[in-house]
Amino acid sequence: MPGEFELIRRYFTRPTHQAVLGPGDDCALLQPTPGMQLAITTDMLVEGTHFLPGSDPAQLGWKSLAVNLSDLAAMGAQPRWILLAGSLPEAQEAWIAAFARGLFDCATRYQVDLVGGDTTRGPLNLCLTAIGEVPPGAALRRDRAVSGDDLWISGLPGLAALALAERQGRTRLPKAIAERCAEALHRPLPRVELGLELRRQGLANAAIDVSDGLLADLGHIVERSALAAEVFVAQLPPLPGGADPVLARRCQLAGGDDYELLFSAPPDRREKIIELAAQLKLPLWRCGRLVGSETRLTLFDENGEPLTINEKGFDHFA
Repeated sequence: MPGEFELIRRYFTRPTHQAVLGPGDDCALLQPTPGMQLAITTDMLVEGTHFLPGSDPAQLGWKSLAVNLSDLAAMGAQPRWILLAGSLPEAQEAWIAAFARGLFDCATRYQVDLVGGDTTRGPLNLCLTAIGEVPPGAALRRDRAVSGDDLWISGLPGLAALALAERQGRTRLPKAIAERCAEALHRPLPRVELGLELRRQGLANAAIDVSDGLLADLGHIVERSALAAEVFVAQLPPLPGGADPVLARRCQLAGGDDYELLFSAPPDRREKIIELAAQLKLPLWRCGRLVGSETRLTLFDENGEPLTINEKGFDHFA
């Protein structure tokens, strides 16, 4: 069985076109683009908390990177480099090879270099750090929303949570819908292109990626920007046909694990945002608005009546 450093050399050492020096030394050497700020994020995926035991390692490799790139997307940052740290119960080469394949598939898709990391023996735990670049003052921060802004959501939030519900035996989905939901859960697409264009075209004031649930993550914008949010059920993306509508709506509002972008934008940007949706071939839904200065979140039903919000999303320590 190869040792730690041979496993790193064999499965995780690739040419690093965007780094001065990549894996193999005590540190990587990076040269940021002159005049740019660095955007840095890190996320852990822990077996039993973020993914089920026995999960496909190639899918896990993709997802472990995608969830970090989603954070960069929410800031309008261009991904550049990643670091990988992880603990493994044992060094199974087939598992490691498949994980690396999924990881580098995602890295190639979004043009990022793996420049270092660490491995150790222990419970299965994967921790990635992603580093991107953004012009000074241009990041799509949570605290920059403005009263009167529209609220927009990308894609179809709730599919990943529906896939998990089926995996846990809480629902049964038609085959075509089940496959679509499973793809959303296991191979999410970080909305990097969307985040970059929202920033480059000056379309959005604030943004966040939906990882813990649409309402929960909207709550962070509400809190940081000190505004009230109003969300209208009738303007949310359509629920998937064949799914229990009550469960599907709960997954859409509070399911999490979607990695779609929720953003606020001035009303006079609506036409440009619709054009961007067509350009990216990505549905963008205007689902609410930000108002006033009272920090609160209100959900309205199809008749415009306020709904009681019993759950907003995932919290590791709730």
